Amino acid sequence: MSTTSHSFSQHRHQIEIDGSTLSYLDIGQGPVLLMGHSYLWDSQMWAPQISLLSQHYRCIVPDLWGHGFSGPVPTSCRNLRDVAANMLSLMDNLKIQEFSIIGLSVGGMWGAELALSAPSRVKSLVMLGSFIGYEPEITRDKYYAMLDVIKAEQTISSKITAAISPLFFANNPKPELVNQFEQHLQQITANEIDSIYQVGKMIFGRRDTMDDVEQFTLPCLIMTGVEDKARSVLEGYLMHDAITASQYIHIPECGHISTLEQPEFINKHLTEFLSNNIS
Repeated sequence: MSTTSHSFSQHRHQIEIDGSTLSYLDIGQGPVLLMGHSYLWDSQMWAPQISLLSQHYRCIVPDLWGHGFSGPVPTSCRNLRDVAANMLSLMDNLKIQEFSIIGLSVGGMWGAELALSAPSRVKSLVMLGSFIGYEPEITRDKYYAMLDVIKAEQTISSKITAAISPLFFANNPKPELVNQFEQHLQQITANEIDSIYQVGKMIFGRRDTMDDVEQFTLPCLIMTGVEDKARSVLEGYLMHDAITASQYIHIPECGHISTLEQPEFINKHLTEFLSNNIS
């Protein structure tokens, strides 16, 4: 989904993992940042951050399975730990040994799984608008019901779009962001619906990664929009309390897609965190 005028198309590459095509951006030089986008968005969600960070870092920005330019979910990929393993395969293919992860929403969820599975390789972790505990039962059931409708109808209807869209934005959102996102949802084809459904089930049926957070010894930055309707400030506090080496920042006047709603604020705090924690 093109959310800005930045296409970065000359930096786009693809690799085959488990029989499907993973598309990714590879921009800049320096310490490596692996950046994971939100569900129903794609790598363009990071455009304001890529423009700044690629001046000092090498930004690897994949499109999640079934999103952006990537292919369908591989048959071997059944949960977020499998997604994390796929992303580690990408790093292996690029011969990148050490890297930091910056993830928003599901990007933070699989990012945490990757940090747990390869602790010697992940140097720091940023989670924006994310929660690595169980999905609360009420919201999980609500999201599952939406996914079932989407799968049955083989499209994201205007009715479902009207229910989904506000979950991503602040109380007084930027109209152009909302319009672009809603147009994008309604352009999703029947071919893409199965992967959207599968990834949604992985996200909302994820395991409770909070069980393992005592293993986190890496620097960790947690940020949540104070108007985020998908991931609450309270969830951010729960992660911050559980992760010893973490810091927690509230993002003012911001919903779920903080990278586009408050790009200057996000860029400032990412730059500070990375300069303090990456040599």
